[in-house]
Amino acid sequence: MDPLLLARAQFAANITFHILFPSITIALGWLLMFFRWRWRRTQEGAWLAAYRFWTKVFALTFALGVVSGVTMSFQFGTNWPGFMERAGNVAGPLLGYEVLTAFFLEAGFLGIMLFGHGRVSERVHGFATFFVAFGTTVSAFWILVLNSWMQTPAGHEIVEGVFHVKNWAEVILNPSFPYRFAHVLLASGLTCAFVLAGVSAWQVLRGSAPQMAPRVLRVGVTCAALLIPVQIFVGDLHGLNTLEHQPQKVAAMEGVWQTQRGAPLLLFAWPDEATRSNRYEIGIPKGASIILTHDWDGEIKGLDEFRDRHPPVAPVFWAFRVMVGVGTLMLLVSWVSWWMGRRAGWRAAALKRPLLWVLVGMTFSGWAATVAGWYVTEIGRQPFIVYGLLRVADVASNVPGSMIAFTLAIYVTLYLALLVAYVLVLKHMAEKPEDLSPAIAAPGGAPVAAAMFPTRGGEPR
Repeated sequence: MDPLLLARAQFAANITFHILFPSITIALGWLLMFFRWRWRRTQEGAWLAAYRFWTKVFALTFALGVVSGVTMSFQFGTNWPGFMERAGNVAGPLLGYEVLTAFFLEAGFLGIMLFGHGRVSERVHGFATFFVAFGTTVSAFWILVLNSWMQTPAGHEIVEGVFHVKNWAEVILNPSFPYRFAHVLLASGLTCAFVLAGVSAWQVLRGSAPQMAPRVLRVGVTCAALLIPVQIFVGDLHGLNTLEHQPQKVAAMEGVWQTQRGAPLLLFAWPDEATRSNRYEIGIPKGASIILTHDWDGEIKGLDEFRDRHPPVAPVFWAFRVMVGVGTLMLLVSWVSWWMGRRAGWRAAALKRPLLWVLVGMTFSGWAATVAGWYVTEIGRQPFIVYGLLRVADVASNVPGSMIAFTLAIYVTLYLALLVAYVLVLKHMAEKPEDLSPAIAAPGGAPVAAAMFPTRGGEPR
């Protein structure tokens, strides 16, 4: 068993599980602000229902994100001690800034947001919700600063093999950071939008939360329909930036082995690293050059120019197509759903059941696209941990492969169990939202539970 490959697999398993939850909470915090604003403006109990229900979902998701993030940080010491020895002067402060700014905000105000409604003033409660949302975004900012620096390092010098910061502004605003940050924030918005739409569609099908579900469904579908075209535009800018700074990653994404002009856009192929070629190619002539260089005869450097300095091709090639394929499906579903929902007036009784089932099936589509995109980013950086300057093999620990394999098996088993539990708990919460609602006063003096989840004969209407 190759210890290096196992260590990479262990970190990949950890970060795959971890990224699922911030991809929801980053955007969900801001949507909670929107639900709260709508309630304060309209005084409709359904918007308060949406706020309180999705606050509980936020808390559940946030907890799993924190737990998985803590175990991931330990692996810097256990599996990759050389990285912190060589690049700790850059990585350490950035991770510390995240704790000082983001975690303190989230930890300080999360309790008020969860339990303070009706116990503190509405202004204080609104500020708490804002700072929790702001904290999740600040957390993403610092993590993506570090990740982007590892992809496009800048603002440093290397003295006796150790990285030292020369200019923090250049470290933070490194060449790929603005594109990567915007791309991830939009990905979070889309992931959260489809979770909102899918869970609300399930609630409409089950007849639970009839006042709340159609409103949240409309918000989710509308957000997805608006954000996906923006994501396509930002993705194009990100691709141009990657072509400039990491051409071998782009060559692996497109399966280009030899440098060529007018490269085709491969819809399907089977990359073969043994023969340095693709099998069973199906492509659009000149398509890759048009998309990547905006020129019919634009040049794309081939993998052969990079010898042993390019990533494994097949994982990057296929992950990129999964990301684009799921994104295209999200575009079609969101636009069709918005059109059909508008025709139905977003009334639960008028929404077509096939549409609702499609949205239920797309609930976690954002996870698929986000994970695939993350694989493109991280595998595409190989064989470097700091692109072009520090190889992954040079910073790995000497832990025996058998021990890494054992802990990897434990990680994967635990994460799968937690993931199944998360989905089942979310399903239970969606079907019985009234179980989550304390009987505090709503506007007009009616109990909140009654205002949010009206019943007839003991069952939800």
